[in-house]
Amino acid sequence: MSDLICIGAIAGAFGVSGEVRLKSFCAQPTDIATYGPLMTEDGSRQFLITLTRPVAGGLGARIKGISTKEEADALRGTSLFVHRDRLPSLPDDEFYHADLIGLQAFDTGGLLVGKVTAIHNHGAGDIIEISPPGHKSALLLPFSKTIVPNVDIAAGRLIVDLPEDVD
Repeated sequence: MSDLICIGAIAGAFGVSGEVRLKSFCAQPTDIATYGPLMTEDGSRQFLITLTRPVAGGLGARIKGISTKEEADALRGTSLFVHRDRLPSLPDDEFYHADLIGLQAFDTGGLLVGKVTAIHNHGAGDIIEISPPGHKSALLLPFSKTIVPNVDIAAGRLIVDLPEDVD
C-alpha cells in the first residue's frame, strides 16, 4: 500500500488572478481543503489550498504563492496527494483506489483473471480495470459488490464474478 493517496488534481486556471479549478476525488468534494498541505507525488512541491466557490467541473481555489493566470495554468494536470495517515479510516467494505491497484484478480473458480491496473470514475460509479496476462486489451468491470464480491487487501487479491458474456 502506498503512503500517499491522490485526493485531487488541478484542472487549470479559473479567471485571471491565479485562482485554479480543482477536481476533488474525496467523497465530500470540499474535504480536499481539510487535509492540510497537499503535495505532488514525489513530494517536491506542497500546496496550501483555500476553497473559494463551486465552479463548473469542480471547485474554485486559491493556492498560496500563485497569483497569476499563467502560474495557475502551469499547474494544470498536477495531481494532489496527502499522506494516508491524514485520511479517515474506511469501513470494511470501502477502499482507497491506491489500495486496489496492483491486486491480483481471480474469478470465482480460482483462476487468475489478471492484475488491477487502474480504477476509473467518470461520474456513474467506479470501474475497475484488469489487465489479463497475455492480452492486449484490458477488462473493464463495474466495481460493485455483485461483480467484485471479495477484496482481500492483506492477501493482495480480489475475486471477480465475471458476467457470462466476458471471456
